[in-house]
Amino acid sequence: MLNRRQKHILLKFFSMFSVVRGYNILVIAIAQYLTSIYILAYHLPLREVLFDVKLFMLVLASSATIAGGYIINNFYDSEKDLINKPIKSKLDRLVSQNTKLSFYFVLNFLAVVFASYVAFNAVLFFACYIFAIWLYSHKLKKRPLVGNIVSAVLTILPFFAIFMYYKNFDTVIFVHATFLFLIISMRELTKDLENIKGDLLQDYHTIPIVYGEKASKIMLSILSILTLIPTYLLLNKYQIGYMDFYFYASIFLLGLFLVILWKSKEKIHYLILHNILKVILLTGVFSILLIDVSVILNRI
Repeated sequence: MLNRRQKHILLKFFSMFSVVRGYNILVIAIAQYLTSIYILAYHLPLREVLFDVKLFMLVLASSATIAGGYIINNFYDSEKDLINKPIKSKLDRLVSQNTKLSFYFVLNFLAVVFASYVAFNAVLFFACYIFAIWLYSHKLKKRPLVGNIVSAVLTILPFFAIFMYYKNFDTVIFVHATFLFLIISMRELTKDLENIKGDLLQDYHTIPIVYGEKASKIMLSILSILTLIPTYLLLNKYQIGYMDFYFYASIFLLGLFLVILWKSKEKIHYLILHNILKVILLTGVFSILLIDVSVILNRI
């Protein structure tokens, strides 16, 4: 049995894990490695990619930067989250704001240290990335459209770091990135619809507040239709192995998304839509394995 002090420490740990969204960071780290193995460095032996110290440092720098980003975002959104996410907010508040900010600076420092092992350009990249996250959390997040676009770009940037490391400019990479960007943009706009109450009370000028829910639904419908372009290209112009099953499933889920979207009126409906997009993103990470199911045997 844990004593009171041990329980308190455990709760603090879970609180900080919730603030930095450790599960998201783990998924992004896995996605970076799978993207490297199957898409960006598919021509290299598997062992060489897995045990590449510089790649490992880039993944660590990305993880530290993203964790810091979640902390600063939590810091600025603390009042809004009390309304939109009351249960999570109570858990997050078990750790003081001073502790969170201290941890934020430590994580950013570590990100720069990890990047310095790779190259000076990597240090500049992550320094700019850290600043961009702060600027988004402090200013840009409250601006309609701009905040959504910047958020989607910031989400993709960790993969851009790996992309620049391998310098692989195959067009298939840009098509994959376009699909990812569109899905993430849809998720950001759906989150705005889900959190409209708290955003309104905290004077956030999001798309649903400035232009209305109907305009937001029209934009989501357009984004959903636009995903068919990279999907078509990936299914018909490039070799993606059994990953084509993922894209067929995505078409079905996006169709379901549109049906539910135009019937949505309450927060629970937008939460369901948000979860559909999260499923598409999460399964997309692990479906990369389907590009070449024999890669472990052939590239050792």
